[in-house]
Amino acid sequence: MTSTQFVSSMNETFFRPTFYISGLYNIPHAKYYYAFLCFVYAVTVLGNSFIMGTIYLVRSLHTAKYLAVFNLAFSDLCGSSALIPKLLDMFLFDNQYISYEACLANMFFVYSFMTLQSLTLLALAYDRLVAICFPLRYHAVVTKKAMSLIIGIMWIVSVTLDALLVSLVTRLSFCRSTTVNSYFCDHALISKLACNDTFVDSIMGYVCISVLLYIPLILITSSYICIGLALQKIAHVQQTKAMKTCSSHVILVALFYVPIISVYTAGFTTFVDTNVRIINTALTHTIPPMLNPIIYTLKTEEVMNSVKVLFKRSKVKSALNRPVRT
Repeated sequence: MTSTQFVSSMNETFFRPTFYISGLYNIPHAKYYYAFLCFVYAVTVLGNSFIMGTIYLVRSLHTAKYLAVFNLAFSDLCGSSALIPKLLDMFLFDNQYISYEACLANMFFVYSFMTLQSLTLLALAYDRLVAICFPLRYHAVVTKKAMSLIIGIMWIVSVTLDALLVSLVTRLSFCRSTTVNSYFCDHALISKLACNDTFVDSIMGYVCISVLLYIPLILITSSYICIGLALQKIAHVQQTKAMKTCSSHVILVALFYVPIISVYTAGFTTFVDTNVRIINTALTHTIPPMLNPIIYTLKTEEVMNSVKVLFKRSKVKSALNRPVRT
């Protein structure tokens, strides 16, 4: 090898490496787990496309609340699409090497849509807070224009913070191992592979987790404390009705935050086996987007009634289009 080729090779390894995503290690029949994620992705695509289509087609659902629900379904669909197809390509087809640029893109999109899910759940908590604590002012406060502004701000905050998080990685040098012990381009694990100082990257990681996960969860919890106090002042029948309108959102919050907060908190405080962390984090990123549309369809009366209307409309339309026998 000439000196020029050696320098070129060192620069490639030092600045723009090709990462190796290790995935599950030494687990028999691991491909069955990835095949299960393929099923999860299919259900996620169908479910979220269905809920988005229902909201789009039924005019009675063109409200501020369902604008946020539509955004949640869109974030779920895009987040799963950013993660699962690449994951399946890597581990079902043994294509575990990923270029530097593709790795950063994967990191950005996975984190951006995950944080959008978090912020959208916060927007839905705000909707429920105003609806129950200030019912007479609900239609004046929670308008489609106001919700559109909230969603726009959420997108700006999410994209800006995650773009800054990813851009900081470009200043890192990789002169040691380029094996990432995860199932995608995890920011924390990639930062640990760097040779130079990663203090700023670590601080930015903590800031993003706090602003985009922990703070929204604290605000959602606070909103439900206020809702609980407000429900104590109304009649039992109204309490039951109000709690029913919140049930879908509470389930979504529990499904999303409890696993992901548990995984991150455990990672900060104690050692977690790599395989356990990968399985838990992968399920945390993939199961809630699959279940969200199912829960909203089954637990929300408005959506169920809209689905029935669409079904009846399609039956009538097919009957009218059916050729008449003579």
